[in-house]
Amino acid sequence: MNRLYFGDNLKWLSDRKEFPDASVDLVYLDPPFNSNADYNVLFREPSGQVSQAQFHAFTDTWSWADAADTYHQFIDNCPNIAVVELMEALHSFLKHSPMMAYLAMMAPRLVELHRVLKATGSLYLHCDPIAVHYLRMLMDGIFSAENFRNEIIWKRTTAKTLMTRRLPSNHDLLLAYQKTDEAFWNASAIFTPYDPNDLDEKTDKKYSFRDPDGRRYTLGDLTNPNRNRPNLTYEFLGHYKVWRWTKERMQQAYKAGLVVQPSPGAVPRIKRYLDEREGKPLDDVWIDIPPLNSQAQERLGFPTQKPLALLERIIKASTKPGDVVLDPFCGCGTTIHAAQKLDRQWIGIDITYLAINLIKRRLKDAFGEEIDFEEKGQPTDFASAKRLAELDKFQFQHWALSLIGARPLREGDGKGADRGVDGLLYYYETERKDFPGRVREEPLPKSEPVHREKIIVQVKGGGVNRSDVATLLGDVENQKAAGGVLITLEKPSKQMRTEAADAGRYMSALWHDKDYPRIQILTVEGLLNATERIDAPPQINPFAMAAREAKQHEQAEML
Repeated sequence: MNRLYFGDNLKWLSDRKEFPDASVDLVYLDPPFNSNADYNVLFREPSGQVSQAQFHAFTDTWSWADAADTYHQFIDNCPNIAVVELMEALHSFLKHSPMMAYLAMMAPRLVELHRVLKATGSLYLHCDPIAVHYLRMLMDGIFSAENFRNEIIWKRTTAKTLMTRRLPSNHDLLLAYQKTDEAFWNASAIFTPYDPNDLDEKTDKKYSFRDPDGRRYTLGDLTNPNRNRPNLTYEFLGHYKVWRWTKERMQQAYKAGLVVQPSPGAVPRIKRYLDEREGKPLDDVWIDIPPLNSQAQERLGFPTQKPLALLERIIKASTKPGDVVLDPFCGCGTTIHAAQKLDRQWIGIDITYLAINLIKRRLKDAFGEEIDFEEKGQPTDFASAKRLAELDKFQFQHWALSLIGARPLREGDGKGADRGVDGLLYYYETERKDFPGRVREEPLPKSEPVHREKIIVQVKGGGVNRSDVATLLGDVENQKAAGGVLITLEKPSKQMRTEAADAGRYMSALWHDKDYPRIQILTVEGLLNATERIDAPPQINPFAMAAREAKQHEQAEML
């Protein structure tokens, strides 16, 4: 079932073959908030530090010009008359504002998500205070108000700025709905462990005893309320009573230090430890899951990335192992990561190939190269690659760069998409002349005197000619790069191949004194069918690596 979709989530969700009715157990969505902000992806430098070079991921701004067609199609085709009337009322009030454009984008998607949700399913909509009241009305119309369960407050940051006209904002909101009263709910998952250093007065007083190692406990009754139990009636530590346990079990617990006499001659009591209780019941204000700061191990540099613990809590509360979790705005894949970790099936959709590529890398880093999932919407042959190039030249560019592991250079600001350098590859090199060379699999010692070299990449989605080779060679020289790669959709001419070969080769001392072509021409078709591959030293991974998750059998051994 595990599937990763590239493309517009509305188009995918509207496909009844891909997304049948009542096929999903849980939906979590964290859509853009209409915040009028630009969001950038941070790449990793070879040193492991976050790069200052950022790549524009998306602008969270909505305009009526982009949303008008979607709105009118929704009004004409939505079968839910109450929702249509609500949207028309909102339109009469909000006019052609960015907020109305945002709601026009959200409404058809929420209707489709309601359709694919099982009767036992739940949906969590992650939003902020700016749009929550409008989204709440929309959700009430789609799910019906009686299926609203909670408005959860998640404290995502600590206010640091003193506002002059209002209080600073430091929380997000999660609107929780269930499709019907039959929805699954795991009551045992809504507890958090007690913090022994931060207990309420009642719990602190009750669990006032401590073991030498600091574990808190209280003393419980060992006598049996059923007095007619001859097999449990015996003398223990001077007290003849009807006990809860057999004498053998009582003696074992006494030897283990779990049964004690509070004072000499007192009735034996059982130690009940605080850390063995279910924990403190959750309410609808979550302040115990901190946001990801710049030093967080799981931080991947993706905008709006949420903590793994937040998604794990939601998934545990509303699904069972094997259930299907859907995230239609899956971003850097936190929902998918959490679902995989918790043995749920998952479906992710994202409209940017940069996100899709990051998710694929994240899953392999966390769960191993052998992780299996189906990819949909990505080009698999020349025809589909050509369609992507015609539909969206920048997404084609990002996808083509991923074929050789290159990182995008910068956002769509006039550079790239057939105008200049589109991507970069980095590798390590040494200046030592006596260095004997290194095989690819060997790790690189931190003490070794190395520096990084770069290879620049250009992507061509249209026609190519000899001048493109000359341009690439000029860029290689101007940027002092070791080499250059031209990825082209169309097949290069024989003259282009000749000029690329005439550009010569460069040598790598670190990698067995091997030489590599200075200019390479690779076709999309050749990369797809594996008849062509880049010839270059091993690359430095530009993405932050996800922490490796323990395998299930390893986790079981630790329990």
